Amino acid sequence: MKKIIITAFVLGTIFIACQKNAITGRRSLDLMPESEMISMSLTEYDKFLTEHKPLPDNDKRTIMVRTVGTKIQHAVEKYYADKGLSSELDGFKWTFNVVDEATVNAWCMPGGKVVVYTGLLPVTQDEASLAVVMGHEIAHAIAHHGNERMSQGMMVQFGGTILATALQQKPAITQALFQQAYGLSTNLGMLKYSRTHETEADKMGLVFAAMGGYNPEVAITFWERMAQAGSGQKPPELLSTHPSDATRIADLKAFMPEALKYYSTSK
Repeated sequence: MKKIIITAFVLGTIFIACQKNAITGRRSLDLMPESEMISMSLTEYDKFLTEHKPLPDNDKRTIMVRTVGTKIQHAVEKYYADKGLSSELDGFKWTFNVVDEATVNAWCMPGGKVVVYTGLLPVTQDEASLAVVMGHEIAHAIAHHGNERMSQGMMVQFGGTILATALQQKPAITQALFQQAYGLSTNLGMLKYSRTHETEADKMGLVFAAMGGYNPEVAITFWERMAQAGSGQKPPELLSTHPSDATRIADLKAFMPEALKYYSTSK
């Protein structure tokens, strides 16, 4: 009987924890309250920046990234406001920084904490392509993809243990899962995004870039460049968790007419 009660509690918790994607409509499992995810991101983001000094505010690369990032931010806020979902962005305090490292990558933590590596900029080549990447990364955070894969990791680690108890008793595991979910761990590997996550982030990112005034069609040539960059022995970091292949490009082309609707109204 006790086992049945625990199972029912776990299933009930899972049902309550499901959230719906504002663009695709897909439901996902988020065991961690988003407020807790944002709180953790503040700590981890500050820690990251102390270990990876960002470029100064007056650096032209920082200015470009913040210009693009602010446009994407406003697009996200408008999209959610139009849907009556502004409350889903509660706690967001957007921050955009550039780290001078050769890594071809960018990421966004919960709460709008973004980092772009200088190694990405020669591949993006222009603002529009950078907007596609930043829109994609921000979409992962907006869609709670990190929360979802962290929740999956927690289900494996904690099983049927009551979540609150597990978090109190095993904070180190929780922190490690967060670092894995956002690629901050150097020795624990990465909790990979699924193909579903990637498709969602691609679609959402195109919408946000288009609403920001950038032609989403540049996404095709950008991901083609990334596919070529990943054809060597060691692909860019961005491709280790963001696979670029013929299927992805075909999906982008199929969704492009919808994304272009947002671009036409943004001009």
